[in-house]
Amino acid sequence: MFGNHPTTNCRDARRASSRQKNTTTNCRDARRASLHNKKTRQKNNCQTMYKKLDKTNWNRSEHFEFFNDFDEPHIGITTEVDCSKAYKICKENSISFFLYCHYKAIMAVNKIDEFRYRIKDNDVIIFDRTHVTTTIIRNDNTFSFSFIPFAPTFNEFTDLAKIEIDKIQKSSGLGQTKNSERLDVIHFSTVPWIKFSAVSLARNYKYKDGIPKIAFGKYFKKNEKLLMPVYISVHHGLMDAFHVSEYLKLLEQFMNVDYV
Repeated sequence: MFGNHPTTNCRDARRASSRQKNTTTNCRDARRASLHNKKTRQKNNCQTMYKKLDKTNWNRSEHFEFFNDFDEPHIGITTEVDCSKAYKICKENSISFFLYCHYKAIMAVNKIDEFRYRIKDNDVIIFDRTHVTTTIIRNDNTFSFSFIPFAPTFNEFTDLAKIEIDKIQKSSGLGQTKNSERLDVIHFSTVPWIKFSAVSLARNYKYKDGIPKIAFGKYFKKNEKLLMPVYISVHHGLMDAFHVSEYLKLLEQFMNVDYV
């Protein structure tokens, strides 16, 4: 019998080593490409447009001028939203209920013009879409503000959110950045420990704040349904309780579809 030639063995070993290096390099390149693509999507999703509202032809112009001079022009409404199907979908698909609620909430926001109205230099502007800024709890029970761009699908939204959450978990402090000054956002907050029936928010009255605030509370069971407290605060010069009710109907509708 003839044994393997030593030279052949060396060549085979080199080839195997080269294939292994190439495979490792390809994996690294794929991970880098994936991260680059996520960051590119994040950058693209962050870009929003707005236009100035013509107040002379706006049927709420007088309402705006009236309430905009108030020291406290905001109204707050607390209610309960049926989240039974949303919770079931999250459990069955092992997805984050926290992110699912935010995604459905920002989807509903972007369907209603009044929730995209903002005050800029005493003008009223309307954005083509808005994004999420929400509080993220760290393991040491401190929280940070965050910025999560709107995305057309839940999977894309989750990818962008995970990048932000991972960054926050490795940091400290409030996480204030240039995104903290954006107007094209909704200020979200989550209070998963409390089944609240009312909420009072900290505010800075030194500047005109037209950004809606939305808070989610601890879900609970009632009459075979899973309900979640939701608090919404809006500038009364930009919208009325009617618009809030339209938003809540849309939110509950989105929360109770049979798919992600």
